[in-house]
Amino acid sequence: MSRKNTETKTRILKSTWELLESIHGNSMRMSDVAKAAKLSRQAVYLHFPTRAELLIATTEYLDEVNNIEERLIASRTAPNGLARMNAFIEMWGNYIPEIYGVGKALLAMKDTDDAAAMAWNKRMQAVRFGCEAAIKALKADNQLVVGYSVQHATDILWTLLSVQNWAQYRQECGWSQKTYIETIQNMAQNMLTVSTIDTDV
Repeated sequence: MSRKNTETKTRILKSTWELLESIHGNSMRMSDVAKAAKLSRQAVYLHFPTRAELLIATTEYLDEVNNIEERLIASRTAPNGLARMNAFIEMWGNYIPEIYGVGKALLAMKDTDDAAAMAWNKRMQAVRFGCEAAIKALKADNQLVVGYSVQHATDILWTLLSVQNWAQYRQECGWSQKTYIETIQNMAQNMLTVSTIDTDV
C-alpha cells in the first residue's frame, strides 16, 4: 500500500474512533465517517468495503496505537499460571478505561446493528482467548480448582473481566482503579485456584 493510501486509511480510522467516542450510542454511518475524515464515501468504501470491516479495523487500530502487544508481554512470560492470570487481569483492567468510549458505543449499538455486534464480538473473543490462556496455565500447574473444566473456568474469568462489570464497579460503585484491579484478582484467585502460590504480580 502506498504512503498516500496508508495515510488515508489512518485518517479514516482516526475519524471513526473519534466518532464512536462522541456518538453516545447513536448509529454511525459511512457517510458520517467520510464527512469527518473530509473524504468522499467512495474513498472510505475503497479502504473498507463494509461497516463491519471498518469497525473491526478501528478496534484493531486502537490496539496498535495503545501498544497492546507490548502490554501482553507480562502475562505471556509469567512464571506460573497464577502470575499469568493476575498479569492479564491487570493489563485488561487497566486497558478498559482507554477504550471505554469506543466500547460503550459498540455496546449501545450492537443489539440493533450487526456491524457493531461483529466488531464487539471479535474484540471480546480476543479477551476470552487471553482468559483461556491463563486458565490453561493454571491447569498445567495443577492450580485450577477441582470440578471446573477449562471452558467453565474461562467463562467465569471472562465474565469477571467484562466491560460492563468494570463500569459498574468504577462508575456506579465509585471504586478506584487500584481497588478494582486488586479485587478482581482476589476474586479470580479465590474462585478459580486451589491454593495461593507465590507470585511477583
